[in-house]
Amino acid sequence: MTNYGLQLYSIRDITENDLKGSLKKVAELGYKKMEFAGFFGNSAESVKNWLDEYHLTVSGTHTGLSALDNDFEETVKYHKTIGCYDLIVPSAPIATKVEVDTLVDKMNKYDELLKKEGIRLHYHNHHREFMPNNDGIIANEELLNRTNILFEIDTYWAYVAKINPIEVLDRYGKRVKFIHLKDGFADGKGTSLGQGTAPVKAVLKKALIEGYGIIVESESLDPTGIEEVSRCMDFLKQQ
Repeated sequence: MTNYGLQLYSIRDITENDLKGSLKKVAELGYKKMEFAGFFGNSAESVKNWLDEYHLTVSGTHTGLSALDNDFEETVKYHKTIGCYDLIVPSAPIATKVEVDTLVDKMNKYDELLKKEGIRLHYHNHHREFMPNNDGIIANEELLNRTNILFEIDTYWAYVAKINPIEVLDRYGKRVKFIHLKDGFADGKGTSLGQGTAPVKAVLKKALIEGYGIIVESESLDPTGIEEVSRCMDFLKQQ
């Protein structure tokens, strides 16, 4: 079976208080690669030990630009200690041209610095990055055209922005290394895989053909994060 990853934001109801137990639970469900959304004060050494104990690897982290701004060296050291060589910026202010320009400049700066450390820099979209901002600028287009960074395409949020995620993946080409496989409705209400209207089967087929890292995310905590991601794994096993 494909080694599916999990964005741990999906189980944020338990990760903050018990990151180790959270890793154990999702490993038991069959997820193999972890995409972290915070470490909640746990040391890098502890996280690496837990990953090894449960036979897990790190696909990447969602790490805000503030972490790079505030302590670049420590952020790099933490990533290397846990065996992570993909840093994904999960969002940033993009409401105006000034904010987009600032984002572009910072992504270019940190792309070069992280490359020297052997770490790849990616940007993760929500729906707004595919839609005109207050100044009529589409942030993801600016990042695509004005940087050399990589992208983690959240295929569900592209769908919410009324864009065919398959067309996005085709156009971004080799700049895409990971996708978020996610389901939900066009109004932005998320669901477990197979329970919404997003084109998850077509996206999954495309991802398997192209060899993207497939990261599952399910955000609604319905009724708990573990139950949501368990339903997602059940769906994947049936494909």
